[in-house]
Amino acid sequence: MAVVASRCTGLLLPDLGASLAGFRRRRSTPASSLSLRPRRARRRLGSLSCIAPPDSAEPQTDEPAAKDDSTEDKAEASSASQDAGNPTFPNKDLSRRIALASTIGAVGLFAYQRLDFGGVSLKDLAANATPYEEALSNGKPTVVEFYADWCEVCRELAPDVYKVEQQYKDRVNFVMLNVDNTKWEQELDEFGVEGIPHFAFLDKEGNEEGNVVGRLPKQYFLDNVVALASGEPTVPHARVVGQFSSAESRKVHQVADPRSHG
Repeated sequence: MAVVASRCTGLLLPDLGASLAGFRRRRSTPASSLSLRPRRARRRLGSLSCIAPPDSAEPQTDEPAAKDDSTEDKAEASSASQDAGNPTFPNKDLSRRIALASTIGAVGLFAYQRLDFGGVSLKDLAANATPYEEALSNGKPTVVEFYADWCEVCRELAPDVYKVEQQYKDRVNFVMLNVDNTKWEQELDEFGVEGIPHFAFLDKEGNEEGNVVGRLPKQYFLDNVVALASGEPTVPHARVVGQFSSAESRKVHQVADPRSHG
């Protein structure tokens, strides 16, 4: 019996067309030639089922997992777009820490400068200075400093002058004369003050042995003071000039108290 392929792949069915053709030929045979044949029991075909061959199996995909991955990708893309659209603000805690560190740094720098300078100012030196008239009459050698409050070099050297003064104030007079005070015009001419700070070193009789002008190493000042305190006839640094402020820039004013040595 011929067979034909069904629409279900891999299933073979009997060729019904050939069976029908044979049936038609038998019907056209003359009645005389027909002979009765015992009736055969009909062949019942079993129920058909479509079974796909192994090669036709399609790969199965994990649809839930694919959906989950797609959902996560969309969520990440949405989050990234939101982050890109929103401006980034600095952390408040970080800003506070930076501000605190800046404040501590500023306070530390100020404290360091005060400690480094010994907390000494020109006003402190002037307040502790010996009056000029007294210095010329007490029989001790004298250091006269011509200064001004606006003089940066004067302020810078104040701590060094103070340290030396504390060591030798019992044997040497330390006098401060403010060039802005018109009271000291005669002394400015006498000592030839053109720049400040100007340090004049006087012996016991008030005679000038030498002078140091401007910013110089502390040792220059100390050596001259030691020579005065020791009664030496001369000072090792009789005429030395460093960086100074011009006395021509002084702001002349009259001090109310004529006895003031400032």
